[in-house]
Amino acid sequence: MLRLVLQKLNMLPTENKVHWIIESKSSYLDLNLKEIYAYRHLLFRLVRKEFLVNYQQTLLGPFWVLFQPLLTMVTYVFVFNKIIGVSSGSVPPVLFYFAGIVLWSFFNDSFSSTSKTFRDNIHIFSKVYFPRLIVPFSLITTQLLRFLIQFAFLVVILMYFIIARGFTVHFNLTLLLIPIIPVMVGLMSLSLGLIFSVITAKYRDLANFIDIFVRVLLFITPVIYPLATVKESIRWIVQLNPLTSLFELFRFSLLGEGTVSAPQLLYSFVFMIISLLTAILLFNKQGSKLIDVI
Repeated sequence: MLRLVLQKLNMLPTENKVHWIIESKSSYLDLNLKEIYAYRHLLFRLVRKEFLVNYQQTLLGPFWVLFQPLLTMVTYVFVFNKIIGVSSGSVPPVLFYFAGIVLWSFFNDSFSSTSKTFRDNIHIFSKVYFPRLIVPFSLITTQLLRFLIQFAFLVVILMYFIIARGFTVHFNLTLLLIPIIPVMVGLMSLSLGLIFSVITAKYRDLANFIDIFVRVLLFITPVIYPLATVKESIRWIVQLNPLTSLFELFRFSLLGEGTVSAPQLLYSFVFMIISLLTAILLFNKQGSKLIDVI
C-alpha cells in the first residue's frame, strides 16, 4: 500500500520508468546510448566549462581561437614558403597554409585532450558516476566549436582573395563534402585519443610517446606541403596516413587544388570505422578497471 502511494507521488519509480543499475562488471559491448543521451546536459555544461576555463582572465580572451592559427600560418609562410621554397601550387600560400593549420589544429587538439581523459579526470571518475564517454565527447565538441570559428575566418580570408586579389576557385560538387571532413577527422582523433587514454593510464611512461607520435604524424600529413610535390618513390608513406586524403579533399573542395582519389577516401573511411569501434569497445571494457589502477 505504501509503495503505491509513493509511486503516485513520484517518489518511487514505476514499473514502466527507465532506470539504470550500476554494477562493477564491464563488457566490450556495454554502450548504452540512451544513458549517454540522458546525460546530455552534463555534456553541454562541460563544453561551457572548457570555454570559460580557456578564455576567462586572459589578455586576448576568445581571440586566442584565431590568434594561434594566424601566428602559426605566418610562421609557416615565412619558413616553408619564403625560406625553404615549398610550392603551394596555384593557391596563395596564406590560404594554403591556413587551411591545413585549421584542420590540423582540430585533429591535434582533439587527440591530445582525449588521450588524457583518465589522467585529467580521475578525481571526478572516482567520486561520481556518469557515462565516462561524456568527457571525451565534450572535449571533441569543444574543439569542433573552435574549428567552426576558425573555418568561418578561413572563408572570410578566401572571400578577400577572390574579391580583392582576383584568386579564381572552380568550385565543384566536392564542396558538399566539406561538412563530412571535420566529422571524419574528429572521429579519428576521438578513436586514437580513447585508445591512447587507456594505454597511458596503465603505462604512464608511454604518455611521452604521444608528443613524438603527433610530431611525426604532422610531417607525414600534407599540412605544410601538397601531396603532389612528394616524390613518387616515397609518396606511399604519406598515403598510408589516413588523414592525407581528408586534408587533400579539404583543400580541393575549398580551394580547388589537391590530389584526391576514391580508393584513398575509402581507406580513410574504413580506418575511421575500425578504429572507432576498437576504441569504444576497449574504453568500455577497461574504463571501470582503470580507476583502481590510476
